[in-house]
Amino acid sequence: MWNLPNSLTVLRILLVPLLVVVLLTRFSGSEFWGLGIFLLAALTDLVDGMIARRTKAVTVAGTLLDPIADKLLMSAAFISLVELGQAPAWMVVVIVGREFAVAGLRQVAHERGIVIAATWWGKLKTLSQIVAVSLLIVNFQLGQWARLAKFALWVAVAMAAASLLAYFRSFWHRVVVES
Repeated sequence: MWNLPNSLTVLRILLVPLLVVVLLTRFSGSEFWGLGIFLLAALTDLVDGMIARRTKAVTVAGTLLDPIADKLLMSAAFISLVELGQAPAWMVVVIVGREFAVAGLRQVAHERGIVIAATWWGKLKTLSQIVAVSLLIVNFQLGQWARLAKFALWVAVAMAAASLLAYFRSFWHRVVVES
């Protein structure tokens, strides 16, 4: 079913290649265009689910596409930042690897009829990643504040690890111990 939340999710997916092209094609103002595209895409992530729940417009398509769109956006942004020399590859591997690990845990739980719900750790992880990517995109423009971008990246890595541990703990308790 096509509705506003699903349209926002598709928009987020369509913004991903545009973001990558803008970030990797260095031109005057590309950092600010990239930041704008990234923040618009991140905003669609915030509002699509909220609108879907409030208007009772949750669909199977939206449930499937939303996490894919989230992973595409964050993975593409972080990988682009590695290419630009703004983020160490190992940190991005931790962040992106966490996404696939949690998806795998959720899939195994789902196959056993168990839902592992999103946690506050996951929401804080997402917020820390949005802040880190935003600051890293404009890092060249931050001057003496450039260290803030690197600090935000460390926080994003720590939050990725903490949220992975929280999901694994929930998975272990609900799937391994209880079943």
